[in-house]
Amino acid sequence: MAKLVSKTYGDALFELAVEKDKVDVLLEETEQLKQVLCENDEFGRLMNHPKIIKEEKLQIAKNVFEGRVSDELLGFLTIIISKDRYRDIDAILDYFVAEVKRYKGIGIATVTTAAPLREEQRRRIEQKLLDTTQYTKMEMHYCLDETLIGGMIVRIGDRVVDSSIKTKLSELQKELLKVQL
Repeated sequence: MAKLVSKTYGDALFELAVEKDKVDVLLEETEQLKQVLCENDEFGRLMNHPKIIKEEKLQIAKNVFEGRVSDELLGFLTIIISKDRYRDIDAILDYFVAEVKRYKGIGIATVTTAAPLREEQRRRIEQKLLDTTQYTKMEMHYCLDETLIGGMIVRIGDRVVDSSIKTKLSELQKELLKVQL
């Protein structure tokens, strides 16, 4: 359900951004808004508090954000609050950011390895991903997981390529367990 909500509202904001030719402006504002909301979780508790009426929440949002964000983003926040969807704001904004990056040809990749990669290795991985996908630019995120033993796991969106030794050993173990003596 939350995924449907984030898609519905995220698509609406994305379509507005494209229609008003403010994709870059709204992307930047959205990323800044996400950071502000992350740093001020009291604001989220206030917006989700059941004893505070909608009109008060709308006035608070207007007082906080008017003049600091575009009218489009403020109007969007107003809709989110008035429809009681503020609890989904993080997922909605994340969906919007991902949609804008997809629109601009930017892929978001998470590479998990057992050991830190050298800069040259990182460049080669990024270039290989650019060569094998439709993206024109990659936003790379690197994670360490020593339990992988070796190899790597690459995740782009909902696609995963797992070439870790941990996974290969697990698959081998399953195959060996199937063998009947």
